Amino acid sequence: MILIIKSLYFLLPAYIANVAPVFAKKINFLNVPVDFGKKINERFVFGSHKTWRGIVSATLFGGIIFYIQKLLYSYQLFQKISLVNYSEYSIALGFIMGFGAIFGDLVKSFFKRRKGIGAGKRWVPFDQVDFVIGALVFSSIFYVPQILVWAILIILSIPIHILARHIGYLFNICQKW
Repeated sequence: MILIIKSLYFLLPAYIANVAPVFAKKINFLNVPVDFGKKINERFVFGSHKTWRGIVSATLFGGIIFYIQKLLYSYQLFQKISLVNYSEYSIALGFIMGFGAIFGDLVKSFFKRRKGIGAGKRWVPFDQVDFVIGALVFSSIFYVPQILVWAILIILSIPIHILARHIGYLFNICQKW
């Protein structure tokens, strides 16, 4: 059970980065599609919902959350639930984890568009694990979690993501149930 908690706590910057673009929606700065409206075979490369604002906000939020984890690591409780020794890592790990999360989402969107799946349409389980895989791949530059941690995070992120979407819908943050 403790490894599950440690794994989820480790990935917290990616979880927050994954929802950061939703909370940054009202900021019009960098509200430009990453693909600049370009198409491949009459389909958008990523789609209009994938913006530079999303990349910047996800990367920043990932770094901020990691910085908070780094500060909290001085308390014994947070040391017990930590997968890594935060005092040994630069906040660059948090920024790269946030970027990896949003990059994973971009890769998934690219393949969704190729398959003709529209923006906002479900693509289970890829919608739920894209950011996890992206964050773990990019964070491996600094820290490589054991395979069991990968499995825990990928498996648990599916119901966590679905639950978070339902909560977001109830609070009028997400438009779709």
